[in-house]
Parts: sequence; structure tokens; C-alpha cells
Amino acid sequence: MEKKKVLYIAQEITPYLPETEMSIICRYLPQGIQERGMEIRAFMPRFGLINERRNQLHEVIRLSGMNLIIDDTDHPLIIKVASIQSARMQVYFIDNEDYFHRKFMLSDTEGAAFTDNDERAVFFARGVIETVRKLRWAPDIIHCHGWITFLVPLYIKKAFADDPLFANSKIVYSIYNDGFDMKFEKNYKDKVKMDGVSDKDFAVVESPDFINTSKLAIKNADGIIMGNENVDPLLVDFVKKSKKPILEHQSMEDYIDSYAEFYKHFLD
Repeated sequence: MEKKKVLYIAQEITPYLPETEMSIICRYLPQGIQERGMEIRAFMPRFGLINERRNQLHEVIRLSGMNLIIDDTDHPLIIKVASIQSARMQVYFIDNEDYFHRKFMLSDTEGAAFTDNDERAVFFARGVIETVRKLRWAPDIIHCHGWITFLVPLYIKKAFADDPLFANSKIVYSIYNDGFDMKFEKNYKDKVKMDGVSDKDFAVVESPDFINTSKLAIKNADGIIMGNENVDPLLVDFVKKSKKPILEHQSMEDYIDSYAEFYKHFLD
């Protein structure tokens, strides 16, 4: 029997970024699922605070070289990879000088969110999807962690709805307390939209802020996991009203087994 495949798309993974609940989960969950007999791939942004030399990142030439057009501007897609030897696991990094070479993640030292976070999320989501297509690797489950992945469910369900590689993919979205205080510009939808994505797909985004863009991810996901113990009540309420399968927050001792059991909702 062919192994089930789980694609992990993460905002943070330790040891490449400091330890948080999200980065720890995204480090040990893929390893735990792999040890339970599934095949995994893991992706994250190559944020500028990641030390490439210490972590032995190197470019994957055969996967790099594509340009992604965002707001009528070409942005080169660079793919890098590193190995976590103790886990026998590789991590792919989505890199671009315009979006990911600053020394912070979503906000600067003053806590102000970057005004181009919407474009960065577009580039990351499309970069992961295009790389998986190049790898010809068809995931059974796509598990998204963190706000920067919020467009992946929309793109998979709408823009890539006819791609046989994702025909049977089910999307799990983990919600965390990784919010920021800002609204995107009015032309936000123009930058985010792709062929197959229509204005009505954005109906849930009453104003383009953290809460409503997170709702967009929830709307297009097949299942939801509460990644932190105290998720924003507005998102908790939206998830409950969606009637989608929900996994409540799990302890650090139990989450791998609980997540593996939750995946069974979506596997044949």
C-alpha cells in the first residue's frame, strides 16, 4: 500500500527560528508523522534572521529560477533546502530578496507589521505550490501553520482546483496567536487574485486585516486545529459556525498522536 503523503507549510520551524509553540510543533510533528509511516515534505519562508551558514542551507538549482508576478512585478523564486539529520528530514525554504531578507518575520522592532505582508503571503503560498508541482509530489493532506499560509487553502481549492496533483488533497489549517495590528490596502484583492479566484471568494474578508484574512483560510480548509490555547475568540466563533471538523488545543505531550488521529478524518 502506497504511503500517505502530508505536506507541512509552516511559518516557523525550530531550530531555524527561535522556539515558540508553533516552531516546536512544526519541527517535531513532521518527524512524528514520518515515524508513523507517512511520507512528509516541509516548507517555510527563508526569513532574513535565519543563519544560512550555521544551518547549512543551500540552493536547489533545479527547483529555482521561476519568476512569480505579483502586482505586475516579477519576483524571482529561489528554493533552498537544509536537513535535520536527527530526524532524517529535509526542510525547503522559499526565498526572495524583496520579501524575505529583512531581519524580522511579520513585524519590525517597534511591532509595526510590514505593509507588504499580503504580497509576502502571496509569494510564499504560490512559491510552495509551484515547487510541489515541480516535485510532482501529490499530498493527501496539506497542513498549514501560521498566518503567512492563509492563502494556501484558497489557491488549492480555487486556482488549482483542476490540477490532478491536488485533486485528492485535504487541507488542515492550524490557527495560532500570531496576529498583527494593521489593514492591507484597498488593492489587496488585485494582488492576491489568480485565475480561478473570483471576487465572491473574498466575501468573508469584510476588511483585509488579520482576523478576516484568517477567516478566508478557515473557509477554504477542510479541518481546523487550535494551535494555541488562547486563540482569538472571533476566530473560535467563526470556526464553530463553519461546522468543519475541529481539534482543540493539545498538550505538547499529546499533540502528535492527536494530530495523527485527526488526519484520519480526511484519509480514505
